[in-house]
Amino acid sequence: MNTLFLGIVIFLIVLAVFDLVVGVSNDAVNFLNSAIGAKVATFKTIVLIAAIGVFAGAALSNGMMDVARHGIMTPTYFSFYDVMCVFLAVMVTDVILLDIFNTLGMPTSTTVSMVFELLGGAFAIAIIHIFSGATDAQGEALTLGDLLNTEKALSVILGIFLSVAVAFVLGTLVQWVARMVFSFTYRVNGKTTSSKGDMGNLLSSSIKIGIFGGIAVTSIIWFLLINGLKSSSIMTPELKETIDENTWLILGGGLALFSVIMTLFSIFKFPVLRFVVLLGTFALAMAFAGNHLVNFVGVPLTGLESYNDYMENGTVDASSFMMTSLMETAHTPTLYLTFAGVIMVLSLVFSKKAQNVVKTSVDLSRQDEGDEMFGSSAVARIIVRTTQRTASTISGFIPKGVGRWIDSRFNADVAVLPEGAAFDQIRASVNLVLAGLLVAFGTSMKLPLSTTYVTFMVAMGSSLADRAWSRESAVFRITGVLSVIGGWFITAGAAFIMCFLVTNALFFGSFVAMVVAVMIAIALLIKSNAKYESNQSGDETDLLFRQLSRTQDKGERWQLLKMHVSHSTVHQLQFVSSCFQKVTSAFLNEEYSPLRQSTHEIETARKQLKRQRRREIIGLRKIDPILAMERNTWYFLNNSNVEQMLYCLKRINDPCREHVGNNFRPASSEQVNSLTGYQQQIADLFRRTELVLTPSAISMDKTKELRTQAEQLQHQLTDHRQQVIDSMQKQSVNIESTIVYLNIIQESQQMLSCLRHMLRGITKFCA
Repeated sequence: MNTLFLGIVIFLIVLAVFDLVVGVSNDAVNFLNSAIGAKVATFKTIVLIAAIGVFAGAALSNGMMDVARHGIMTPTYFSFYDVMCVFLAVMVTDVILLDIFNTLGMPTSTTVSMVFELLGGAFAIAIIHIFSGATDAQGEALTLGDLLNTEKALSVILGIFLSVAVAFVLGTLVQWVARMVFSFTYRVNGKTTSSKGDMGNLLSSSIKIGIFGGIAVTSIIWFLLINGLKSSSIMTPELKETIDENTWLILGGGLALFSVIMTLFSIFKFPVLRFVVLLGTFALAMAFAGNHLVNFVGVPLTGLESYNDYMENGTVDASSFMMTSLMETAHTPTLYLTFAGVIMVLSLVFSKKAQNVVKTSVDLSRQDEGDEMFGSSAVARIIVRTTQRTASTISGFIPKGVGRWIDSRFNADVAVLPEGAAFDQIRASVNLVLAGLLVAFGTSMKLPLSTTYVTFMVAMGSSLADRAWSRESAVFRITGVLSVIGGWFITAGAAFIMCFLVTNALFFGSFVAMVVAVMIAIALLIKSNAKYESNQSGDETDLLFRQLSRTQDKGERWQLLKMHVSHSTVHQLQFVSSCFQKVTSAFLNEEYSPLRQSTHEIETARKQLKRQRRREIIGLRKIDPILAMERNTWYFLNNSNVEQMLYCLKRINDPCREHVGNNFRPASSEQVNSLTGYQQQIADLFRRTELVLTPSAISMDKTKELRTQAEQLQHQLTDHRQQVIDSMQKQSVNIESTIVYLNIIQESQQMLSCLRHMLRGITKFCA
């Protein structure tokens, strides 16, 4: 029995290591997005600075928050068996949930997931005890209030609402003020961001940058004192009291001192804004590690302490040994903290998922148009229309001269961003400084503001203030923000419900259920990581679009756009060919599962085509306008016919799925033989088409030959279709299967017609 408990504890620690990896991947967006989005340094440099902050925050933390010990449950009334069920359920649920969110590239909150998992697990045990008639030492029946401490969960929910609303509003207001002061063209580091080369006065520019830098550096250092080092070993009670008593002196003196220093730095061309962004990245990374370490290893280490306490008391029954020891404050050995810091640093440096989550936040806040990760939603469209009407009404009350001056401060067209940057260093500084101040303020007010919520919503607010959400992109950006926010709230509900169910299964299923839960968790994690690697492999169109977005040479843009169109077209043709064979074979062989799968695959392909079309239209806007006008018609001819092929597949798949699903009689042997032959001819034609669809290989002669062959095959299908109709009048046939068969032939004809027109369009486009 004790050996089995030891095995569970070891597994909890192993999961803690994985949780550190997954958790850092998820929360990397907190401290990397601003520096990466503004391109203040190379990716390796940014990660190195963040890694130093992460390690320092983890190593200096002198202990864990007690939320895993007695923040949610009252351990006096929980047995060793109870807490082991809860802790195992929490870790299994937490790792799976966070890995799902990371794989989807959606930032979520480790704080919320852990608290609601603990709440769900503890609630399950509490309900079991109440129904079993558990009593306290005085013999009185225990209530839910005795067994649970819901205050922590309620404070987290309050923190969610405060984080989302306050961070977004303040991010918008502060960035608007900052842009009014600096506009998009300002002098920094002895250079100018103006595309016209306007430098501006050295002294006035340096004073503005110096004061801005002084406010930023003072705020970041204050954030470090309040949040990053509040639980570290160097923050003694005496030092904390001194800081509290001299708050305004520290702030005022720091502001004056750093403003002078930053002004001098700006005069001597020191990269002030870059320094601010990198310092803010370090501060947020350090605070993240110090405050969030409990989210990753608090439960496993509490489980280890519980096991040690249980073993020290001999062979007591696990179901009767109460965990009163967990009411004491935790003291974590420095070795554990250092080891955790090393794992977090390695995860940050090597995790591809961390880069994926950062990409979500940066893409939603970038200044220019680009690939939109999200589609549009009804709610987003309503918000955009309402906001436009409101803005038009307000602008009517503003004098025209004032309106023109304000518009001039937000003219991003006259500014030049570093190559590959999503926004400038002013906005990056505002994001980091404001996020740090909000988290520090929340900490001083004892409100559990999530760093994930704060940093993300500040970034969204500042991008809105910078007018980065144009009419062409606003609906997609808002849909993305709503999706991320929805994911945060889904985290709480999913964590509570999943952990509640898992805890019940472990409690009543005992060690058999525990072993099964461990095996399921391992299997799901392996499957999830394998699927993620598969999804991330080899999408050349993504690389082409990134190159297209970054280059300033219109000739190079045109070549990249042609390559992007040809690659995306080939990808769609490959899908059409394989899906056509899959659907028709499933109909002939009476296989329902492939038909059901194809329904979802066709819809996914349509969404992918829509996404590629948005990319390519953006590319058309970036090339020479005369050339874009000339090739515009041929591009849409190509794209529309590819889309029609997907609709042909849908019109083939739906009747086949209904026929096979209803177990109607199969196609005749003559129909099977005929369709199999046409399958091979169509597949061969598509394969040869794919080979010539590269900008260098496309030629009028090659595509004309393919178009001729497609037309000949189309005529063969027409003749065959007429023969089938004639035979229906001369002999008895299965009407249901024949109708489906004729539909396949007819849609195959249409698909070949689309292929011919598509070849004409892409040839003219790439010529």
